[in-house]
Amino acid sequence: MHPRISIRARFLPEAEPFYATSHSSGMDLIAVLDQGIVLKPGQRGLIPTGLFLAVPDGYEAQVRPRSGLAIKHGITCVNSPGTIDADYRGEIKVIMINLGDSDYTVEPGMRIAQLVFAPVVQATLQYSSLEGLEETERGSGGFGSTEDAIRK
Repeated sequence: MHPRISIRARFLPEAEPFYATSHSSGMDLIAVLDQGIVLKPGQRGLIPTGLFLAVPDGYEAQVRPRSGLAIKHGITCVNSPGTIDADYRGEIKVIMINLGDSDYTVEPGMRIAQLVFAPVVQATLQYSSLEGLEETERGSGGFGSTEDAIRK
């Protein structure tokens, strides 16, 4: 049994998002275009989906890339995941980039990204001196620093 949240949506008939399988985490988003958009290598494009949402308070929608586009063509989403806040009411658009080495055409009706709904936790920060932070084994290591620790 899957928990259900009620999402109000408005979309063009050809743009209804859908779960590809009964176990899919993300709904596929469709490119709603009059004609294809060519993305040259290194080029970004803003692709409309024809989808408008009213996400309930306490939730967000995340726009994520599709793995097939990434591995087969080098096409992905620039800001991944893209966050759709509960108070946003504009059309959902996907910022795509061509990381491949040849032109790629985003065609009308193509599945371009996934939409995942997730609960939101808003933190309350407690400000204090940096001297109050406990030491950890990792410390300030980042950007691949745990690779060395794994190899030991």
